[in-house]
Amino acid sequence: MLVVQRMSLAASYCVICCRRIGTFVPRSKSHTSWRNIRNIVRFTGSLIVGGSLFITYQVLALKKSLTLDTQVVEREKMKSYIYVHKALVDSLDNHGIVWQARKELHRAVRKVLAAAAKVLRSPFAGPFSTVDIEDHDCAVWLLLRKSRQDDLAARLEAVREMSEAHHWHDYQYRIIAQACDPRTLIGLARSKESDLRFFLPPPPLPSLKEDSSTEEEFGHLLASLPQTELDECLQYFTSLALSESSQSLAAQKGGLWCFGGNGLPYAESFGETPSATVEMLSLEAIVKHSEIPSHCDYIEAGGGLQLLQRLYQLHKDCPKIQRSVLRIIGNMALNEHLHPAIVHSGWVSLLAEALKSCHIMEASHAARTLANLDRETVSEKYQDGVYVLHPQCRTSQPIKADVLFIHGLMGAAFKTWRQHDSQRALTENALVDEDSYTTCWPKTWLAKDCPALRIISVEYDTSLSDWRARCPMERKSIAFRSNELLSKLRAAGVGERPVIWVSHSMGGLLVKKMLLEASQKPELSALINNTRGIIFYSVPHHGSRLAEYSVNIRYLLFPSLEVKELSKDSPALKMLQDEFLELVKDKDLQVLNFVETQPTFIGSMIKLQVVPVESADLGIGDLIPVDVNHLNICKPKTKDAFLYQRTLQFICETLARDLEN
Repeated sequence: MLVVQRMSLAASYCVICCRRIGTFVPRSKSHTSWRNIRNIVRFTGSLIVGGSLFITYQVLALKKSLTLDTQVVEREKMKSYIYVHKALVDSLDNHGIVWQARKELHRAVRKVLAAAAKVLRSPFAGPFSTVDIEDHDCAVWLLLRKSRQDDLAARLEAVREMSEAHHWHDYQYRIIAQACDPRTLIGLARSKESDLRFFLPPPPLPSLKEDSSTEEEFGHLLASLPQTELDECLQYFTSLALSESSQSLAAQKGGLWCFGGNGLPYAESFGETPSATVEMLSLEAIVKHSEIPSHCDYIEAGGGLQLLQRLYQLHKDCPKIQRSVLRIIGNMALNEHLHPAIVHSGWVSLLAEALKSCHIMEASHAARTLANLDRETVSEKYQDGVYVLHPQCRTSQPIKADVLFIHGLMGAAFKTWRQHDSQRALTENALVDEDSYTTCWPKTWLAKDCPALRIISVEYDTSLSDWRARCPMERKSIAFRSNELLSKLRAAGVGERPVIWVSHSMGGLLVKKMLLEASQKPELSALINNTRGIIFYSVPHHGSRLAEYSVNIRYLLFPSLEVKELSKDSPALKMLQDEFLELVKDKDLQVLNFVETQPTFIGSMIKLQVVPVESADLGIGDLIPVDVNHLNICKPKTKDAFLYQRTLQFICETLARDLEN
């Protein structure tokens, strides 16, 4: 008010001066000139004073309107931003002319405000360019917008830039976590350098029913699954898990096991809690169910995603249970219509954390599941038992060839290819790292030496030890297993690039059978044409001495059917050898053979050379004896050991032309 009053007085004074000048009566020349000067000075001074007051007022008012309250900004930074998708308004919800008029009015107002903001902001862009928060927040929201574009390259670039951001504030990571769409979230989970703050904790799990337990809920889930499309073994173990579950629950509630007691003495007699045993049995049965696409829908509808998550978090100290849970989620991820349910249940956050685990098995299970979820950069699908050891994350490195590792009977996708155990004993009291000891040398050593390779390790069911019982109906021949693996490898895109096969023991016979099967099927001709070479670690091409021992001893290592196929007089084994030798010569495949020279202990009393030198000789390619036993023939002692260096040399030389191109 004071400023306004002063402005009014100044204006009035100017008007009075003007009137005096206009009504002034001429006098003498000396007095006239002096008075004119005085009047001009008064008029000019009044204008200057009045104008200064007016400009000062405008500047103060403008400064007040543009002052930025930093406390408000700091409070705004800590807010949680929730992204809400636009909802389409149904035509039935339109309310006639009034509703349309309001809609058009709002649209016009938004345009006016946007235009005004551009006009008013441009003169003040310089002074406000020093505000720190604006630059960071603009980058966050621009990346979010970019990640939702229709252009795939733009989306991938946005995810890469997000994953490389390590200087943001905590609230900015949370903005991305809450506002990004599922494909961006999965892309961040598969990015090697992404910060775990990009991932929100999983939503709270639903409470268990009164007087219920996780074990009981698993029993209900397993009982609700269809009993159709099951092989005899799956039916057998499903019924076994349900039977054990009912007995365990009866013991916990004072049932038959303890004749009215609480079951604790009987439980302690096992050495481990019956509930863990029953949960493992149920998990293994659900793993097999999850291999059937239609059964995955029943698992999801029955709350299986939440129940599995509860078990996963409950048994953080039990890697075997956690791996079984991840196998089920990975199998369910093969069905794209279940991806929204998997994402919304919070599994991506858990998988992103597992992928960064120092344990190779846990990280590989998580990598398989995330690859099946990532339809932006991965066209292949990795079925149960097919694990990508490299690359496990999104990468700009072009992949030019595949190397496949196939273990033998009683082996596994990871433990078969570990470093020699003697090196672990040397470092067991120290901090074991990848340089001193590795639990999977193809992932640790070969991936670093040949980054342009996709390295896959295959696992197939060779025994029923994981089920804690033997299936009486289990009868799988080499021919059956080869067809099963061929189907899985084809889904993983094997054959689209140059391929090298690496096999141990019975796994070599599987490789031979798979290649022969592929050579007879036109749809698999690419696999044969792209196969460049094969490495055999103590493969019994002409049979094994193991088959010469009694049935009881053979039972310790192999199912009887496989052992029969290992006999030196086995017609199937001789036919496989002859046909494969012709294929190798016809396709000019490169072959490298290793063979053990030391005997292997089978149990505590039996000692024999499982694969003699004459049986490991394919009849083509180099045959290299190594002073180790059958189990350690594929386990180098160090990275500099001859066994690994010769393997690496063979791979590099065989793929030299493909890697150059």
